[in-house]
Amino acid sequence: MAMTIMIVDDSLTMLMSLKTGLTLSGFKVMEANCGQAALDKLKSGVKPDLILTDINMPGMTGLQLIEKIRAMAGFRFTPILTLTTESETSKRTEGKRLGATGWLVKPLAGNDLIKVIKQVLPGA
Repeated sequence: MAMTIMIVDDSLTMLMSLKTGLTLSGFKVMEANCGQAALDKLKSGVKPDLILTDINMPGMTGLQLIEKIRAMAGFRFTPILTLTTESETSKRTEGKRLGATGWLVKPLAGNDLIKVIKQVLPGA
């Protein structure tokens, strides 16, 4: 059975690009165009194997999303990767403190993303 990845990004272009690459690599993909939409899906009972989120989004940032996800029952150990243009050490440190599993900086080649996903998602 294919593992499911939730992509959270306010950029339609990024959502489509990531979805295409991940689907071609054998993953099932769910999309959310903002942090609140992602939370709503998770609260409705959706349980992805991995969450991939942008950091800079309107409304709720990716850091706020990570903090809220980690506070939810059943998501303590779900891998959460960031995919962002932010490369500041302070942002990375904050992401790690809030529960991010990994911090990836855009642009990132598709095959490099798949390699990281396979490292943090056993059996992928």
